[in-house]
Amino acid sequence: MKNYAVALDGPAGSGKSTIAKRVARKKQLLYIDTGAMYRAVAQFCIQNGIDTQKEAAVVEALPHIQIDVIAKEDGQRILLNGEDVTEKVRSQAAGKGASDVAVMLDVRETLTKMQRELAKGNSVIMDGRDIGTNVLPDAQVKIYLDAKVEVRAERRCKELRELGQEADFETVKLQIEQRDAADKNRKYNPLRKAEDAIEIDSSYMTMEEVENMVCSIIEKKIQEKRG
Repeated sequence: MKNYAVALDGPAGSGKSTIAKRVARKKQLLYIDTGAMYRAVAQFCIQNGIDTQKEAAVVEALPHIQIDVIAKEDGQRILLNGEDVTEKVRSQAAGKGASDVAVMLDVRETLTKMQRELAKGNSVIMDGRDIGTNVLPDAQVKIYLDAKVEVRAERRCKELRELGQEADFETVKLQIEQRDAADKNRKYNPLRKAEDAIEIDSSYMTMEEVENMVCSIIEKKIQEKRG
């Protein structure tokens, strides 16, 4: 088996992106951050005065949005119509907007198509909320990463502060709870654990421990597939 795919799903703030980046480096995989792609759509709307809750306006904007995922030595960069928005899409506003646009079928279908194209011909690790159930249903390795909401909120606050942004714990916790509800109850491709996914609760684990566990799961699954 020349190439393989790792689908890493889970709720907001569960550490998917951090773990996916670390595993990608260790296992020499192409990392595709699908959440950042939804945030990029939201960022385009923010920059162009488009209400992310107005589906018709967002859908009308889609043909004008080009998202590129570029692998660099210092990590993945997200380009929005040629502009590097890697840091911008981590804002709370972009996160809220991503939650809005993620429930729209046209947005999901457009980005799913982009994500599948990115995965072709490469060994990849892709993180999101419907990777194992929808985007890459045939992925050789499927993992569902979760953590208690309080832990996820504290992690997100730390991430925002490191980016120089204000972060109130209770506000961030409420936003994560709202995002969880929206992700799990949306009409199209809701967040859920794939039947063949292995679940990891990272609440009381270090990132290194989670990374090692994920790498171990990948090695075992790929060995099984190779027979």
